[in-house]
Amino acid sequence: MTIKKLSRRKFIEALGTAGAISVVPWLPANIAQAKSAGRIIIVGGGYGGATCANYLRQYDPGLEVVMVEASKKIVTCPFSNTVIGGIYKINQLTHGYGGLKKNGVKVINDLVTNIDPSEKKIRLKSGETLKYDRLVISPGIDFKWELIDGYDEAASRIVPHAWKAGEQTVLLRKQLEAMPDGGKVLIATPPKPFRCPPGPYERASLIAHYLKKHKPKSKIIILDANKKFSKQGLFTQGWKKLYPGMIEWIQGSDTTEIESLDVKSRVLKTTFGQTFKADVMNVIPAQKAGVIAHRTDLVNEYGWCPVDQRTFESTKHKHIHVIGDASVAGAMPKSGYSANSQAKVCAAAIISSLRSVPMPEPAYSNTCYSLISPDYGISVAAVYRLKDNKIAKVSGGVSPTKASKRFRRDEADHARDWYRGVVEDSFAAKVKI
Repeated sequence: MTIKKLSRRKFIEALGTAGAISVVPWLPANIAQAKSAGRIIIVGGGYGGATCANYLRQYDPGLEVVMVEASKKIVTCPFSNTVIGGIYKINQLTHGYGGLKKNGVKVINDLVTNIDPSEKKIRLKSGETLKYDRLVISPGIDFKWELIDGYDEAASRIVPHAWKAGEQTVLLRKQLEAMPDGGKVLIATPPKPFRCPPGPYERASLIAHYLKKHKPKSKIIILDANKKFSKQGLFTQGWKKLYPGMIEWIQGSDTTEIESLDVKSRVLKTTFGQTFKADVMNVIPAQKAGVIAHRTDLVNEYGWCPVDQRTFESTKHKHIHVIGDASVAGAMPKSGYSANSQAKVCAAAIISSLRSVPMPEPAYSNTCYSLISPDYGISVAAVYRLKDNKIAKVSGGVSPTKASKRFRRDEADHARDWYRGVVEDSFAAKVKI
């Protein structure tokens, strides 16, 4: 697939409707303007939750939409690698929920501690109880800490995972700044499935960008849990061109399964007795659905949430929908853009059910840009449809391997446009990059 150059305005406009169901002819005006059909509660204010809340209000202004999110602001995981690489600051990726409030979403900054599916109510940390007609959970990910001896949440304050953007992102950046020239950086990737499949390799790229300028004698090792990775050919091509000899990728096998980690000495041991030591370690643990999904018994034996992939309603509890990274969404990767696309379909499914109107045939999409340097971008895009009640890829592709310097620079520009567009579409927030 060759990606044509678009104007910034056209590109952002396209992002705003990507993955959305055309709702103007879909929901009759007399229904959309009718009295409230009930209360929808959204748990989680990431890409999935915020987009679903935003589009529920856009699709059907008669709905009461409440979003519960513990944090007053979101620090986005997409583009967080640019902070680690020294390109942007963390505040440029930090966004509030004021735009959602202006669009009629009630935002409650609290933590959901319990969900009662039989009574259709949630309990907050503050002690308040809220009833719902439909519940949408977008809990993101949690980590399988138990798989690596010596690594837990406390240990991650020494050896960061930086897979939830914010303090961890800044910590990893500071460690890179403090590392001497000639130091070694080790990135240990998790087994699939995990949030943002190209993320570890973009991270290695942008760390290399920083080191090449400031600490050129240094080296990066990617200790992979997998035998191949997303956009592999494009990444390795970029590494050879921009960072020859700086990045070493160790292909996944039995010997790369991590057994233990000594965070003080920064020594990592595999199940076959191999040891790795580095000045800066970034260990990304295996992942599962966020904690509230487990507490509510929404997960399968692998720790993810099975759903009806047409509506994202849980197959374990009725009237609860799960979107984003936590859900089992067929061929779709776990990404912010996937969550954005799923949220729009989920919103349409909820309104169709509450308003007793037929749901349009859903379409889903994912677009992911990765920066190998600030002026060297690559991308993957795909469209998905239901096939045998599962989400299947029907078209898509990646950036061409044969491309000019100008093309790669245009893709890097598109990456920034992509980020602006999806943040504005999801959070109704303006972006300052």
